Amino acid sequence: EGLIEFYDSFKDMFEFFCKNTTIHGTIRLVCSGSNKMKTAFWTLLLLASFGMLYWQFALMFSQYWAYPVVLTMSMHSEPKIFPAITICNLDPYRFDLVSEHLVQLDRMAERSVTFLYGINTSASLFHVNEKSIHMRDPPSTGNHSRSNFKLSQNFSLLRTTELNNRTGKRQSLVGFRLCNATGGNCFYKTYSSGMDAILEWYRFHYMNIMSQQPVIINISDHEEKIEDMVYSCQYDGEPCRPSDYVHFHHPVFGSCYTFNSKGTDSFWTATKPGITYGLSLILRAEQKDHIPLLSTVAGVKVMIHNHNQTPFLEHEGFDIRPGIATTIGIQQDKVNRLGGNYGKCTKDGSDVNVKLLYNSYTLQACLHSCFQHIMVQKCGCGYYYYPLPPGAQYCDYNKQPAWGHCFYQLYSRLRNHHLNCFDQCPKPCRESLYKVSAGTARWPSRKSQDWIRQALRHQNGYNSTSNRLDIAKVTIYYKQLNYQSLNESPLLSDNLLLSSMGSQWSLWFGSSVLSVVEMLELLIDTLVLSLLFCYQRFRSK
Repeated sequence: EGLIEFYDSFKDMFEFFCKNTTIHGTIRLVCSGSNKMKTAFWTLLLLASFGMLYWQFALMFSQYWAYPVVLTMSMHSEPKIFPAITICNLDPYRFDLVSEHLVQLDRMAERSVTFLYGINTSASLFHVNEKSIHMRDPPSTGNHSRSNFKLSQNFSLLRTTELNNRTGKRQSLVGFRLCNATGGNCFYKTYSSGMDAILEWYRFHYMNIMSQQPVIINISDHEEKIEDMVYSCQYDGEPCRPSDYVHFHHPVFGSCYTFNSKGTDSFWTATKPGITYGLSLILRAEQKDHIPLLSTVAGVKVMIHNHNQTPFLEHEGFDIRPGIATTIGIQQDKVNRLGGNYGKCTKDGSDVNVKLLYNSYTLQACLHSCFQHIMVQKCGCGYYYYPLPPGAQYCDYNKQPAWGHCFYQLYSRLRNHHLNCFDQCPKPCRESLYKVSAGTARWPSRKSQDWIRQALRHQNGYNSTSNRLDIAKVTIYYKQLNYQSLNESPLLSDNLLLSSMGSQWSLWFGSSVLSVVEMLELLIDTLVLSLLFCYQRFRSK
């Protein structure tokens, strides 16, 4: 009896509640008892207020459970480590171990160009000097031998016509024919541009040549020295050290170098913005006995990226033109995503279903790994430009004649988002982005090119008569040390949700949390009184 107050009837309990509660309007239900019109009006008004209140609650909870985010931007200024810089020569290197097959491929390319366009080409068009090719016997590799590989004649370039759905006219296309293992389900890999078709056709054969010799994977015996590509390197006015760069082999560009790959050396701390305090490089960009049909541009590929990140130079980066001094200003942006219920992202890739084939997680690394796993599963071999899963081998049409048919269909599905790789590969929760702006000028100038050539000749053994078209200068620097930080935060946090609910409750009833407790008390009293009445009726029977 000390905890629960007993009433003689539900009417007494309801009158007591209406007279003593802090909810506005309820007392009018009792005071207007003699006027049924007013009682009915205030009853409807209270019920409508309840309805509006819980309708607003439903809207707030539906928005809260949608987990929307708001993007806030903040500015920070502090000394930071210079980003990693990767450079590659845009003239793919012609490896000695496959030079014989590449010469045969160049001859096939000559015949194809003659057949398509009636141009009588020569070996000089493809920069092939057969007398200068020095063949070396590769180490013994078991069943893998240079003589076992033969260029396939089943993928000749052809002209075909196709109806253009937009114009209604037939257009001329160039491409090559691909079929499955049984010789059926054939299709043409075609291009409206003959140049694009020839490049893709050459690239397709090149992958088969490079993938059929496992000894090529160990490229340490064939790497170029950095002095052959970088004539001068300075950072913040100090010369670069041998520990400042690492070498790696790119399947298209050959020898590449990454400066400040780890980002742990205090030597690369950026304390001041400006050109003087950046990285300055003088690079060789000459065109020797390389592979022009694999890359039709001349110069140097440069990519600015995060530390411990694999550079995907075929998709990102920019080209440095020979005979030009290029200055590149960079500004850093940092993006922090919430993840969890607020969006799909990963911290380090450990929670992703795709087994990474690269050292660190990026969206591009995950997509490449996902595609390579599907490629090995569906086609029985791996794509030469991506790393291999354990136990797999690269595709070679001498062993898998139909791998091209399988690859191009899978790659088309990937581009059209029909593979589930984009669903399995979320963005990183934290990543740094670099915005760049570039300026160019003629370098060296006509009046200074003679003494610059003399200085390079004495210091680096530089020897050229190509009128400055084989060297380039690039300077990369921070425009500002301040950076933008873009952070996701919940649009409706728990505190904001409670605050909004309290505002709605006050708007419709002018009450507080204690009023909610009073309503709970009313419900408990109603339940207890109902049980007591049921008990009394049971005893009386």
